[in-house]
This record gives sequence, structure tokens and C-alpha cells, in this order.
Amino acid sequence: MRSLVLLDAPSNLGLRPPAPGTVPGVCKLAGALREQGLLSRLGAREGGVVVPPRYDRGDWKEGDGVFHAAPLAAYTVALADRIETHLRAGEFPVVLGGDCSIQLGASLAMRRLGRYGLAAIDGSADFRHPGNEAVNGPVGAAAGEELALATGRGQADLTDLEGLRPYLRDQDVRLFGLRDGDEDLPELRAAGITAATVGDIRAHGAARVARAALDGLHPPEAAGFWVHLDADVLDPAVMPAVDSPDPGGLLPGELAELLAVLVGSPRCVGMNVTIYDPDLDPGLRAGALLADLVAAAFA
Repeated sequence: MRSLVLLDAPSNLGLRPPAPGTVPGVCKLAGALREQGLLSRLGAREGGVVVPPRYDRGDWKEGDGVFHAAPLAAYTVALADRIETHLRAGEFPVVLGGDCSIQLGASLAMRRLGRYGLAAIDGSADFRHPGNEAVNGPVGAAAGEELALATGRGQADLTDLEGLRPYLRDQDVRLFGLRDGDEDLPELRAAGITAATVGDIRAHGAARVARAALDGLHPPEAAGFWVHLDADVLDPAVMPAVDSPDPGGLLPGELAELLAVLVGSPRCVGMNVTIYDPDLDPGLRAGALLADLVAAAFA
């Protein structure tokens, strides 16, 4: 029987402002899902909150690298400290974001303990780095770059914390739910990063794709893996409350199948949820759906 701990990581440091003079509303994700009764539905222990630094890009401009780099680095270490404590205690952290940059905290925590993998369920690879700016544009927003950063691509103040670069090996990463035709696919596959698009999942079945991807994410190759869930993997017809609501995403039943296999694996050590923005969800129906999917994964 797993001992779940619900932990809030309400950082929005990795996203661009949705409009001048505003801040991204993903910092409200944790509160919105808790309002859906997620703590009691999971039967989880209260893990509290890792408070993020203030959102303030100052005089940052394009070409300056990743904005909020210093606060992001500090927050990654603080979040890793908390996650590491739970992992060492044999607990299963369920971390409510925030934007996708919180994945760096989990990756750093696991790297301190040894070799672990990542199963990322995401509508995009979040693989922008200085070497592919011709395809993805200049670096800046860490929430579109966290996989590249976690695998050692990018500026050292984020990729080499505590001298542990890379936090994840390419061959230990599994991606699920990328849109068909994603421009990062050729580079990902050349690097040995396994990626299943929406089309792949529909052609072969979500559960089958997930089970096949687990090969190699167990000893002796890896000690286990973390699940990263970005709400934008869902089609905007059911999940419009994200910063990049791209069409052609997964349907709730498909995501439920993926989560059941991945979270159900005894080698899964933790999970985070990101990118849902309550400010973009009048009536909070999309948030209720997301909470239902997360709760069902542990039922």
C-alpha cells in the first residue's frame, strides 16, 4: 500500500506573462485541485507547500537566456530537498504545480539518489535549447525547456546544479501525447528519447504503449521513474485552460489508460501535475476533470 503525500509547488516562474502587467495563473492550480477534494480522495498525507519566489522578470530581454534563472535554480533545490525527503522515507509524492519547470525539482531529487527515469505525458516535448533555436525560437521560458534542461542541454546555472548534470539520461526518458508532426520528433529520436505521439497511442492503444515504454525503467538500468503530467496533453475541447491549447490532443479516456499503467507500476516513485490555469476555466469544469483523472489513477 503506497503512502501518498500531497505537496504544493505553485511556481509560475517558467511561463511568459499572458498579457502585459499580468502573471500566469498556473500558481492557482494546487488550490483549485484541492478544492475538488483531492487530498481526501487520494487518501494522502498533507505535505504542505514549497513557496516559490516572486514572479518578476525585471529588465530581462530576449537573448538573455532563461528568465528567472536564479530564482528557478533556488526553487529547484528547495523543491528537490522536500521531494528527496519523501522519497527516502519510502513515500510517494504527488506534487501539484505550477508550470512545467517544477519537473526539475523532481529530477534533481532523483539524481541525488541515483539513476531514475521520467515518463512525461505532455502535448509538447518542452525541449527548446540553444542548439535548436532555429526550430523552436530563442530560449527564455523554462516551462518550454525543462526536458532539455533536465537532460543537460542549456545554461549551467540550471543544468548543472550541485554538479549533477544531467539529472536525466536521454535513454531514461519516455514521452507520451506529443502532437503528431511535432517539430522536435527528429531530434528526440536521434537522441534516443522514446516518444509516442497521439497518433501512435491511438494506433496501438494507450495501455499497450505505456506498458511497452516501461521496458528499461527498472533495475539494473534505472531504480524507477517519475510521472510528469502536463494538462495540455488533453485536447482543448475538454481542457481549454492551458497556455497552449493545441488541437489534436488526447481524450480523457486515453489519458486515464496511460496514467493507470504508469502510476500503477511499482517502479513509479512520484508524480507531478502542471499547467492547468484556473483563470482560464470559468466554472472550473476542466479542473474538476483533471482532479478526477488524477484521483482515478490511484483508485
